Amino acid sequence: MGHEDWIRGVEWALCDGNLLLASCSQDCLIRIWRIFIMTESTSKLCDGDIIKLKEDIFHVQSDKGLVTYAVTLETVLAGHENWVYGVHWQPPFQKDGRLEQPLSLLSASMDKTMILWASDEDSDVWLEQVRVGEVGGNTLGFYGCQFSPDGSMILAHAFHGALHLWSQNKSKGEWKPEVILSGHFGSVQDLIWDPEGEFILSVGSDQTTRLFAPWRRARHEQVTWHEIARPQIHGYDMQCLAIIGRFQFVSGADEKVLRVFTATKNFVENFSSITCTPLENLLSNSVNDEIPEGASVPALGLSNKAVFQGDLAANASKMDQSALPLNAADQYPQTYFQPINLTEPPSEDHLLQNTLWAEVQKLYGHGYEIFCVACNNASTVVASACKASRVEHAAIILWSTSKWKQILVLPFHSLTVTQLAFSPDDRFLLAVSRDRTWSLWKHHEVAEADSDPFFSLFAHTDKNTSIHSRIIWTCDWTFDSKYFVTGSRDKKLIVWGNVSSAGRTEGSSQGVIRPCSSVLDVGDAATAVSFSPVTSLDESYILAVGLDCGNILLYKWKPHENSPANADWMKCLQLGKSQCHTLTVKRLRWRRSVGRAGYDDENDSNWLQLASCSTDHSINICNVNRLSL
Repeated sequence: MGHEDWIRGVEWALCDGNLLLASCSQDCLIRIWRIFIMTESTSKLCDGDIIKLKEDIFHVQSDKGLVTYAVTLETVLAGHENWVYGVHWQPPFQKDGRLEQPLSLLSASMDKTMILWASDEDSDVWLEQVRVGEVGGNTLGFYGCQFSPDGSMILAHAFHGALHLWSQNKSKGEWKPEVILSGHFGSVQDLIWDPEGEFILSVGSDQTTRLFAPWRRARHEQVTWHEIARPQIHGYDMQCLAIIGRFQFVSGADEKVLRVFTATKNFVENFSSITCTPLENLLSNSVNDEIPEGASVPALGLSNKAVFQGDLAANASKMDQSALPLNAADQYPQTYFQPINLTEPPSEDHLLQNTLWAEVQKLYGHGYEIFCVACNNASTVVASACKASRVEHAAIILWSTSKWKQILVLPFHSLTVTQLAFSPDDRFLLAVSRDRTWSLWKHHEVAEADSDPFFSLFAHTDKNTSIHSRIIWTCDWTFDSKYFVTGSRDKKLIVWGNVSSAGRTEGSSQGVIRPCSSVLDVGDAATAVSFSPVTSLDESYILAVGLDCGNILLYKWKPHENSPANADWMKCLQLGKSQCHTLTVKRLRWRRSVGRAGYDDENDSNWLQLASCSTDHSINICNVNRLSL
């Protein structure tokens, strides 16, 4: 009388003085059991002409003596096509003494659907009332479900960590998807602000690239952040990314290939609507009529295929034809993208299917998995590095963004280059490595307009001059390009400077770079650093430091010659536990301009925004008042 496979969930409910138990199983079925106390009137199998279901009897010793219970199988619900992982009862809901909502049951399955079941008042037969779910995407279905207290909303959580929310329009009896918070379900490895500071791109080990932006409600002052696009859904764990201009980025994953993506026309239009940004301002930033309408992922593919207006028209005409398809390509079209017009953040099913960006280029050249990537501020050169244990594999590769070709290989380090950073004025490229050294490469102006950029080694440390004794994880430049900082597993932070041609020694092509700060011990491995885009009121540089334990610290630093130990450093803030992370901070990024994204207040100029990501699967955005530092 029980299930024929593993039971995945059970849920109790009280109805008319009896207990109802719903169980769901991998046999794709749901069984409802009724449990009640046996009395003399219910102890017979037959009573007149009424035939009752078989009862299983058990006894419970209580304070009032031995109580006899009976269990009967109320019904078996068959409607799902895959394992049923969760069930939840919605108890009868009364309003003003009237029964507004009868007892109903919600079920969630790996077939990507949720079903709302209810008992028919006339026949007492349990029937399917509503079925909701998702279509397409690379998900594997739902793991659990939940009613809201009044039964007006239903929530599901999916295999890929996403939440799905539907609400009921009681006047129409319809259920529609609603806006809900979303995010990575794996370690977030890297993030970056767009040049205008209006959205954030992030990549993670959940094999996705996600785009978050503030949602500005037209009738409300409140601004909330939401995921508004999922430009890349990949087959490898993502590791790094760099933004190229406004609507293009390059990403690296646990593969040997860099992939370049560009925004679609449908995304730009929806981004304008959601963020209340004039479309004319966005279209003037290298977005034109030649970009694709959207993108889709072909079956068994890893590349986002561009979808143009002609593809949508062709698919529509095929759907209108009443004749049978002539070939397999017509029968199974690969264009899953459908244009959508959004005035609010998209639901999960739209994120999975309709917000991809088009892949425009693949960059081949590395021998192992991509580890870090950076783009200069002019968006003309991309630098990348991969995992390595030898000099030839640890070389930095430079790519031209105009021709998408390899223009230079910079060999120096003997182990993996862990982070790359161009100076804000684009004169230098900084690299830090597992080999405990850093290298600085200078950009040389080329006379010919069509010539590729050229970089040469300007300065570096070695075993004798390197102050760090462990892996150097992170680095960053001050906004004026005068100094850079390095952070290491040895818990040390050091600011370096004098990166000018005047600092060269006589007869040498190498520059003289020296420590400009005392060595700061931050108490734990420094895994992320970022200088703010402006100074504090006392003209000190503001440095955010992320630690291996998840803490985030803010320091002020001002260059002082011959200062006592640590006199040039001042710890001005340690973020609270709710604002920090529980695991390693992977990246810190200040918004490039002052103010808060989504706000137009002129008095907002004293605010700075700091974005952080961590292996605890989260992205935090903190508002920092410069007047308080």
